[in-house]
Amino acid sequence: MKKGLMVLLGCMLCWLMVTSLAWSEEGVTGTEIHIGQWGPQTGPAAAWGSVARGTGDYFKWINEIGGIHGRKIVYHMFDDGYNPAKTLAGVKDLQENTGIFAWASGVGTSPGLAVKDYLMERKIPWVGPAAGSLHWVTPPHKYLFAVYPLYYNEARALVRYAVEEMGKKKVAVAYLNDEYGKNGLRGAIEELEYHGMEVVARVPVEKSDSDMKPHVMQLRKSEADMVLLWTTVSHAVRIVGTAKAMNFAPQFMSTSTCSDFPLMTHISKGLWEGVICATFGELPDSDHPQMQQYKKEVFEQFAAKEERWGMFYAAGIIFIEPMVEALKNAGPDLTREKFVAEMEKINGFKGVGPEVNFKPFDPEDMYSRQGTRQTFLVKCLADGKAEKLTDWITLD
Repeated sequence: MKKGLMVLLGCMLCWLMVTSLAWSEEGVTGTEIHIGQWGPQTGPAAAWGSVARGTGDYFKWINEIGGIHGRKIVYHMFDDGYNPAKTLAGVKDLQENTGIFAWASGVGTSPGLAVKDYLMERKIPWVGPAAGSLHWVTPPHKYLFAVYPLYYNEARALVRYAVEEMGKKKVAVAYLNDEYGKNGLRGAIEELEYHGMEVVARVPVEKSDSDMKPHVMQLRKSEADMVLLWTTVSHAVRIVGTAKAMNFAPQFMSTSTCSDFPLMTHISKGLWEGVICATFGELPDSDHPQMQQYKKEVFEQFAAKEERWGMFYAAGIIFIEPMVEALKNAGPDLTREKFVAEMEKINGFKGVGPEVNFKPFDPEDMYSRQGTRQTFLVKCLADGKAEKLTDWITLD
């Protein structure tokens, strides 16, 4: 009897030790993994808010099919209004008062820059920022894994197509006057230099700008035959609409952040037809089997009634597919270091976005943390559907 009691007590002690170890990591308990994200549900970038909602529904689906080694993902999302000060305040509040294991996605270059140092100094993993900024990987950071194709490369691919395939001679750029817009401008400038050309007009757009007539007048004065738009959705639509009213009809091209064609068609009242964009994932209305699975099992089961199945919603899944893969591979004894080690092992991963490849951390190698190098180009048709112009393009 006494021997049996001692064995029982010993087993209980071992269980308590294992349980204590498993629960010692911030944001992890025996039954939960706490993941955070910010996303603009209001403000100038509210059109991108569905990215965060798509992530939330994807996590609901993961939980529905068993979670991660028996743990449910507890998702904490807040609206930062695309305001970097609100982003930092919200991240600090959740991190310090709730305890977040890792951060997923998060829309915007400027909002992301507001929290990058805070997260990296505390060795808190951040996977799949919803912005293709060079700032994430120049230099690279051990705990930051970028999945979005670089804006720099998207701009290069668009300019290359305009020059080499369409014969365009005069390229102008309208760009949001922040780090997001400047990333696109830089790619355009360097690709044009490669072709012995220069940008004929660089037109900055402020977040508060609403009247696009002065901007379009500058673009028209340059006689541009291609205008690259690296702005918010609302600014891009206003520029195209104002250009139409002013009888200025260049080929408009734009970043993946404006590649949700049904949305862009609706907002522009059809004026987005003919615009060419880069994009970062399989088209939502394609017959890609995994995209169709997500539509049926994630969107149709968990999305709110007013939600729309589209590229931005799907982006909330695309940017964190590798995160879920690494959480699974890290095993039941989940720690941040084990998670980071599994993220580094992801190689040749193909979900519904571009191929993802990471490496062991190398402070001299941006591609140890820039997981994707691919994009492809699509053209908006009259009904908001997309015509695929290229296959996946790989750029360094």
